[in-house]
Amino acid sequence: MSNQFEMSDFIAGFWRLASWDYSIQQRLALIEQYLELGVTTMDHADIYGQMQCEALFGEALSLKPSLRSKLQLISKCGIKPAFDSTPERYVNHYDTSRDHLLNSVENSLTRLNTDHLDLLLIHRPDPLMNADDVAHAFKHLQQSGKVLNFGVSNFSTTQFELLQSRLTPLGIQLVTNQVEISPANMTSLHDGTLDQCQQYRITPMAWFCLGGGEIITGQNAQAVRLRKALHRVADSHQTQDISQIIYAWIAALPSKPKPIIGSGKLQRIQSAIKSKEIKLDKQEWFSIWEASTGHSVP
Repeated sequence: MSNQFEMSDFIAGFWRLASWDYSIQQRLALIEQYLELGVTTMDHADIYGQMQCEALFGEALSLKPSLRSKLQLISKCGIKPAFDSTPERYVNHYDTSRDHLLNSVENSLTRLNTDHLDLLLIHRPDPLMNADDVAHAFKHLQQSGKVLNFGVSNFSTTQFELLQSRLTPLGIQLVTNQVEISPANMTSLHDGTLDQCQQYRITPMAWFCLGGGEIITGQNAQAVRLRKALHRVADSHQTQDISQIIYAWIAALPSKPKPIIGSGKLQRIQSAIKSKEIKLDKQEWFSIWEASTGHSVP
C-alpha cells in the first residue's frame, strides 16, 4: 500500500471561512494567495459553517474557474448535526450509509462548483458503519469520476484496517487519515495511528496543530510548560513565533504529516510556511515532548 495522492506541504483549512465575513473578492484573493505560496490542497467538510463554507468557497472559485486545475479539493462527510437549518434532526449523529455518502458528494460538488473531488474522507468513525456499504459507495464514486481518492479522518488503527479490508478487493487504497496532532495532544504518536501511516507509507493530515490556540494563550499547567519550552527552542532558531516551532516539531515526525492551516490571515499563513526552514534536533524535539507530558521519557 502506498499514497498515490500528492498533497502540498501545508493544507488550507476552511472550517471557519463563514466566520471571517469575507467578500467574494476577498475569498478569491485568499485562494490565490494560498496558491502563490505553494499551498494547493484545500480542506473542506460538508458541515463546516453550518453547511455554508463549501458554498462560499465555490462561489469565489466561480469567479476564476481556471484555478480549479491548480488545486486539490478535499471534503469530508458522514456527520449529521442537528442544525437550525435541519429541523428534521433532533440529535447529532453519524450516517455512513451508501445513500448518504452519495448524496453528500453530490451536494459538495454543487457547493464547491466542481465536477469532482480530489479526495473524500469519512469525517468521523461511525459505530454503525457497514464497511461493505462504504466500500461500494466509494467504488461507485470512483467509477463515476466524481471522487478520485479516498481516506478517513479520526479513525483508529482497527477502524482503518476494517474499511481497508473491504476496499482492497475493489482496488481502492485509503490514502490518508486526518487526525489531531499537536504538542498538546500526542495521542496519535503513541496509539499506533502514525505508526500505521508509516507502515503503509500513507501521509497523515494534521488538524488542531496549535491546540486551537490553547498552546499560545492557555493558562493550564501543560500550556504554560509548553510555551516555556517552545520559546527556548524558538530563541535558538532566531524566531519569536512559537507556532513555527510547533509546525517544525510536527514536521520531524517520520510519517511526515501535512499540517492544516486554519487561518485566513496572510501573515499567519506565511509564518507557518516559513517554518519549513526550521529543523529541530532530537533534544529540542524531546524537550517539547517532555513539556507536554510533564515528565522525562522513561
